[in-house]
Amino acid sequence: MSVSRRTFLQGLGVGLAGIMPSENTSLPVSPARRLATGTGDLSPVEHLQQVRKVLIDNDNLLGPLNTIPAVQQQITAIHQLRQAARGTDRHQLLRLQAEYCEFCGWLHHDAGDFHAAQYWADRALELSHAIADRDMTTFILARKSQLAGDMGDAVTAIDLAEAASTLARPGSKLEALAPTYGGFGHALRNDGNTARRELDRAHELLLNVTDDPNSPWGVWLDEPYLQAQRARSNAELGRFSEAVEGFQYATAAVPPSFRRDLGVYLSRESIAHAGAGEPEQAANVAMSALCIAEDTGSARIINELLKLDQQLQPWRSAPLVAELHTALRGTVLRQA
Repeated sequence: MSVSRRTFLQGLGVGLAGIMPSENTSLPVSPARRLATGTGDLSPVEHLQQVRKVLIDNDNLLGPLNTIPAVQQQITAIHQLRQAARGTDRHQLLRLQAEYCEFCGWLHHDAGDFHAAQYWADRALELSHAIADRDMTTFILARKSQLAGDMGDAVTAIDLAEAASTLARPGSKLEALAPTYGGFGHALRNDGNTARRELDRAHELLLNVTDDPNSPWGVWLDEPYLQAQRARSNAELGRFSEAVEGFQYATAAVPPSFRRDLGVYLSRESIAHAGAGEPEQAANVAMSALCIAEDTGSARIINELLKLDQQLQPWRSAPLVAELHTALRGTVLRQA
């Protein structure tokens, strides 16, 4: 079950036209020209690097729908700048375009538009090969595994995680990231033993990371993140009490700037409570997640809460469950 991206876009006043343009999109005023003449002491590449950092912070706080248009505009600008660039400058722009495309794929993933997420992830993967960046290619393969898992495609999630594992440099965080998502793929296939082995392997690899601490890929992968992924697998396998404990451990460690991730964990914890036969606890936790979903427009949160709403139907007469149902319905209708 998923919420249409149209629901969120219309609710936030963002039009649908041009939501997935190619890098060749023509705009009334060339963004490349603005970059070439309006970045002060910074080069266009330096300016674009700073903009990307700001947009990432904006996404963490406000969610994807406020960020997607700006990211896609930067991708268009980079593509235009590349047409006249030479040598090192063109290579730097190509790298930036790959990074922006990967980020754009993630934004669409969080917004619930899996088709657009696949498009931009595939574009980023192609560009990562063009610049021969092994780490970037590994990271994108792992992200595509995560996307496949969220789409319920267990086999693709497993295959892409294995591909990322094969490519990952020994001692890197990326080596631990791949089995993190592969483990959930095995949980989707109800293969609890293999899921546990993959997640245990991810834990061991994370403890033994020896790679460059300044690597930009997978910097957020830590023990709480891994525990949240383990908890999700446990919930998929019907181990609801273990899942609740894992999510509670993860939520206690979420940094304030990662509020949207907190909402995702809370929504999934609420599902685990429902599976454990704790409807009022589920509704209570879900109300906190719903507040975050309203602020960020994250379809990942809303979709989990809609699943929960179906699970809680037998307890709809309970006051907290009824309150959640009404609040969730109101949120979806307001954003329709």
